[in-house]
Parts: sequence; C-alpha cells; structure tokens
Amino acid sequence: MNLHPGPEAADTRALALELLVHGVGGATPERMLGDPRTVRVAGDDTAGIYRRTVDADAELHPGAHQEAPVPEAYTWCNLTSGNGSRAMWLLLLPFMVANLAHWMRPPTGRAGLNRAYDVLVRLIALTLTLALVAAVCEVAMDLVGWQCAGTAGCVRGKYWLGFAAAYGGGWWSEPGRRLALSALVPGALTALLWWLSHRTWYAYESQRPAADNRPRPGAPALALPGFWYGRRLVARLRSAHTAAGALTAATALLVPTLHYDHERGQGALGVIGWALAGLLAVLAAATVTEICRAGRSETERDEATDHHTAHLLLGGGPAALVAAALYAGWHRPGWTSTGRLPAAATFTALTLLQGALIAALAVTAALMHRAADSPRAAAPAVPHQTAGSSTNGLPTGRGEGEGPAEHVEDGHAPGGHPGRAVLHGLGGPAVALLACALGGVLSGGACQRIADWLDRGATPGQDGGPLQGPPVLLTWQASIIPVLLVVLAGVVAVGAWRLWRERVAIGKEMAGLYPGESRQPARTRQIAGAIARAGLTDSLALLVAVVCTVAFLLGAGAVVGAWTGGAGPGEAAKGTPGPLPDVAQQAQALGSWLVGAGVVALLALGRRAYRDASARRTVGILWDVGTFWPRAAHPFAPPCYAERAVPDLTWRMATWTARTGGRIILSGHSQGSVLAAAAVWQLDPATRRRIALLTYGCPLERLYGRWFPAYFGPPQLRSLHRELSAWRNLWRRTDPIGGAVRVAEGPVVDCGPLKDPVAYGRTPEHPLPEPVLGHSGFQADPAFAAERTALLRRLLEAELPVLPASSCQPVSPTPPGLPVQGSSGRSSG
Repeated sequence: MNLHPGPEAADTRALALELLVHGVGGATPERMLGDPRTVRVAGDDTAGIYRRTVDADAELHPGAHQEAPVPEAYTWCNLTSGNGSRAMWLLLLPFMVANLAHWMRPPTGRAGLNRAYDVLVRLIALTLTLALVAAVCEVAMDLVGWQCAGTAGCVRGKYWLGFAAAYGGGWWSEPGRRLALSALVPGALTALLWWLSHRTWYAYESQRPAADNRPRPGAPALALPGFWYGRRLVARLRSAHTAAGALTAATALLVPTLHYDHERGQGALGVIGWALAGLLAVLAAATVTEICRAGRSETERDEATDHHTAHLLLGGGPAALVAAALYAGWHRPGWTSTGRLPAAATFTALTLLQGALIAALAVTAALMHRAADSPRAAAPAVPHQTAGSSTNGLPTGRGEGEGPAEHVEDGHAPGGHPGRAVLHGLGGPAVALLACALGGVLSGGACQRIADWLDRGATPGQDGGPLQGPPVLLTWQASIIPVLLVVLAGVVAVGAWRLWRERVAIGKEMAGLYPGESRQPARTRQIAGAIARAGLTDSLALLVAVVCTVAFLLGAGAVVGAWTGGAGPGEAAKGTPGPLPDVAQQAQALGSWLVGAGVVALLALGRRAYRDASARRTVGILWDVGTFWPRAAHPFAPPCYAERAVPDLTWRMATWTARTGGRIILSGHSQGSVLAAAAVWQLDPATRRRIALLTYGCPLERLYGRWFPAYFGPPQLRSLHRELSAWRNLWRRTDPIGGAVRVAEGPVVDCGPLKDPVAYGRTPEHPLPEPVLGHSGFQADPAFAAERTALLRRLLEAELPVLPASSCQPVSPTPPGLPVQGSSGRSSG
C-alpha cells in the first residue's frame, strides 16, 4: 500500500497519526483499532503495523482526516509469545535475571566504576553458565556414566544403560569410554544454547537502528544510536560462553583420567594429559579475558565482527572437548569406577566465587550510589494542579461533577520517593544474588532428584549398594528449598495482614472519593481491596531484600554444612537431640521432589502463558521487563524483543513524518509506553518535536525509574519531556503496574488519579455497576479522548522545524487497495 505519496499527492502537512502500542498480554489489531476490518500496512506476522481498512489510503485524502488522527496499531506480542515450545526459555530464567542486574546499576558519571560494574556482572553471568554445564556433567558423567554404570544394582532394569555396564565387559564398559560417551550430553547442551542464541541474534540484535544520529553531549543512554544494536557484544559473549561450556565438559573428562594416569605412572599418556591441561588453562584464560574486554559501544553502531577471537574460542573449546574425549577413551586395563568423580571441589569453588563476585558488585554499586546520592538527585513532588486545567493549557480530563482535583503528590501517587534507586543502589547485586541462588537451587535439586530416581530399589550391601549420589553441596542446596518456602509463607502471611489493614484504611476514604453516595460495604471492600492490592507493587523491593537475605544465609549455611559435615543434612543431623534428624531428612527428601515439581510447573505455566492471554498477564510484566533489555551480560538469556520493536517504531515515525510532514500522537499502554519512550529517544530532534506522547498504565517511573535509575531516572524523564511537543500520562490508584511519571519541571504531565470505577453505585449516567478496571480500559475513560484531542490541537498549532532529509528509505509500496499478505480482516470493503 502506497503510504508515501510523492509531490503530486494532496497536502498532508496537517495530517495526524495516532500510533497505538499495546502493553502486557498483547492485543489484536481489531481490538486496538475498534474495527473488525483491518489491514497490515507494514511488518510481518511477528510484529506489524495495522490500520482500519477504511484508513488504508488516508495519506491520499488528508482532508477527510482533519477532525481526528488516523489510528494505527503496532502489535508486537508475538515477539514474546506464540509457539508453546518457547516456554523452554523459562528454564534459562537465572540467565535472564543476571542480565537484569547489568541494567540496575545506580547512575554515576564515574567511568571506572561503570566499567568495574560491567565486568563483575559479566563474570557472574559466566559462573552461571559454568554452573549449568557442571550440573549437567554431574548428572550425565558422574551419576549415570561413572556411578550407575559402574554399579550392578543400578544398571539392573535400565536397558538403555546395559551396553555400558562395567560388569558387561563390552567396549564401552571402561570408565574412560563411559565418561567420553556421557560427555556428549553437556556438549550437546552447549551446542543447543549456542544455536538458540545465534538464531535469535539474527532476528533481534541484528536489526539496524533507524539512523546513525550523533547525539548531543549529555544525551540519555537510550538516545544513543548504538544502544539497541548489540550485534557485536552478543556475538563476542556467545563465543566466550560456548567455549566456557565446552571447556567445563572437557575438564570433567580430563581430571579423573589424568588423576588415574598420574597414580599409575602412565608415562606417555600422562604427558599428553598434562599438555591437554595446559591447553585448557590457556583457553580458559582467553575466555575470561574476552569476557572482561567485551563491552557495549552505544555512541555509534558497532559493525565489527571479531572473527579471529570468535573463531579461536568457538573452535578451541569444542576441539579441546574432542581431544579430552579421545584421551579419556584410550584403553586403560584395570581401571574401575568407585565413589564419586572429584566434582565436589568444583561446585564449592563456584559457589564461593559467586559469593566473592556478588560482594565486589555490592561494594561497587554502593560506591556508585554514594557518588550519585546528593540533594539534587531527589526529584521534588509534582506541583499543585487545579481542577479542570494544567500549566500547559491541557484539560485534566475530569468530567463535570467529579469533585475536586486529586493531586499527584508523594502521599497519593504510587511509587513514593521519586528518583530513589531501590535498596539504596543495591538492586543489581540483590538480583544477581537471586540469579545465583536460583541456579544453585535448580542445579542441586535436579541432581538430587535424578540420583534418587537412579538409586530407586537399590539395597545396601548388595550389588554395590546405593549410589554415592551428587556432591554434598548440591544435596544441601536442594534441602534449603523447604526452609525457603516456609520463610516465603511467613512473608506472604505478613503481607496479607498488611493488605487487610491497608484495605480497611482505604475504605474510610470512600466518602471523600465518591461524595453524596450511600455506602455499600461490599462495594467499598471491592474498591479498597483493588487499591490496596495495587499498592503491593511498591513493596517489591522489600520482598526482594527479604528473599535475598534468607537465600544468602541459607546458601552460606549450605557451604559450611557441606564443608564441615562431609555428608548431607540427613546424615549430618544424626545423633542430634529432638526432632532435628527427622526434619533434616525430610527436608532433604522433599527438596529434590519440589525441584522436580517446580520445573514441571514452570514449563506448564510458561506454555500456558504463551498461549493464554489471561495467564500471560499473571507473569507478563516480569517477563516483559526481563526481556526488554539487551543481552549485555548473558548471551544465552531470552532475546531482547525491544531490539526489534524499538527500530520498528523509530523507522515508522521517521519515514512517515519525512514523507508526509505530518504529526504523530504516540499512544502507549503499559509496556508499550516504555517502548514508545525508547523509540522517541532514538529520533532526531526535529522529528521528535512532531511527536506528542500519550501514556496510560505507564510503569516508567514506578518500576523502571526505581529499578533502572541510570536509564529512566528523573533526569532522563525530564529530558524526554523537554524534547517532545507535549506529553500527558493517565494513571489510576487501582493500577498495580502503572503510575504517575512525576516529571517535576515544565508543563504538568500527569493526569490523575482517574476514578476507578467511574461510579460507586448506580447513577442515571451509569445505571449498571461499573467494573474496577485497574490496568486496562483506559481508552474507555472520558479523560483519554479529552487528552488526545488537546494533544492533537497542540501539535497542529505548534510551529515545527523543517525536517532534515531522511536517510530512511521506504520499502517498495503495495498497490493501493491491496492488503499486505497475511493481514487480518481481508474484506475488500
């Protein structure tokens, strides 16, 4: 469809476009546009631009669209949903959480601290890869290949393992060959992770930004041309993490084999083994060096590919694994497998290393926060706003008879303490600790569960007796899960009590919120409960602090218990008085079962969330926040959908305004408001002045401003406000996600809190009970239409600069009247 008319076309300078961007849970074009007949005018099945069929050629008839903007919908929900198999990404949740820690840094201008923060987070992410591959090595190589295949009682009944049984005398029965065969599992996992990262890298990180604009000095980070172009960094990190995974499996092969050769005095084999050990050490040093040297180039688009480094790591790691497998598979008469592989020290060292890195990250974050913490860092309350108008001449959107204006002040708007980083700047280290704890618990529980399954039916003293099981530390880590759940149950109970108190307190405000209406206890509880539940979002930082503290103490206790006791909790507690031995034994048994059930539940929830919109909203905000940010720390994390969505929006706005000279009202709901802000930052200043921003259910300040203060803090939001023609934000107290944005200078941005529900009981205007909408239904509120009309008037009356020549070339147009292939609503009318 030709949406870019030439000079002979009608004058479109007064034409306005309303570009709608949906939020969490997604929305269909038909629902966003309020019309069952829609046509896709740009994009594909993953993300696209849609219009109503009657508006498909609006640029050719601008006179017919002077009273209202042309509505256009950008749908991006398939970037984070779609095929149910994508729920498998939830198994990589620790990687995503570690990547979030990278972006939670406190704002500071000290380059040395920023660099140290980057390196520490990337090293923590590397330890997560090592821990995952080491856990798979423990299951495949130690529990199955070394212990179970070497024990007659364990092999009995397992026909899939009989060919490698030690008592069978077959070619695979030697311990080294069994280890080499079982090393295929961690090798295959590493290859799968590389493939997933490489595949999504083409679809997301390789999407070029709209233009290579040179930002002004001091521009926000999200305005830099290379911010949403992580092509080079992800490629470098992917090579390093792939090599690290292969080297971990190679080390698990080499250590027991070299230990046997050293004890038996195998001359030539011993020399080869030590040479391989030296090669692994060199490659490991190169991997760590690459992790530390890698960095984001945000001031310009980085097109370099680092072929030599990538080839060295991608080729060296798997080659070392193959060499270790050949070395381990060499014939060694008389070698038998007893006990466990020497992996206990590996997991203990990884846990201690993670603790040291998180401690260093916490110190770095505290120094960054201290450098940024000054009286000027705190944003003042939003100025007083009178009913019916604002300082920029825009109406507040309240209808007649709705009572006095409700002001956006610290005591009324959700969020509180604007501009303050959560946990005094320690949000990043806390989230990194959660990532490590989650990875450790999942690894320990999975290993213990599989060991219990392999050992089922074994009789002590017969056929070799029970297996030795996984390293003691993993058993301890699995055993802390029931304790952690008990603590969380206590936190939930305290939260429920506070929620009840808050609901009672809010219920006393109903007379002021809805004056002149008779009280209905059930209705009051419904509204007050919605407001109180929405306020729980502001307690998220406290919940994270409690969970982190408990996880740290339990993790430290697990390390100490494994180190000093030398046995699992059940064995270590034997002989102690009281019920402690029984409690420890039950915790150990229950922990492995809970992890197995948790993994199944996680996959089921993820699969349902990808297919069911209502289930998706339950976890949608956490998932969309986690995958909004580029993969700057971990290349195996779920892909960043914003690296596709932000260029999509930026290209659309830049090309449309350049071709038509028109104006755009960018209308974003929920997470769509975050994408809208990020896209506006990527525009050149002249185009940005042709954009008015309308946000609703907006988490920019309430979530992003507090958890990611270096990117969405008060200075960044003030800068965005200054560079736009206008910005208005609608919010409600019943909204658990969005809130006021609290821009404290210039024209007032916030409009609210809007009444929700719009009527307390039945009235002549509302004869039926009105629902509590919370985070949805903003476009049905009268304030929405009023604010959009005022923004359109402001855009049409403003004197705008001449647009520079656009470097964005449109694609070949579709003939007028024909929908793009694959669009919905294909009716010709």
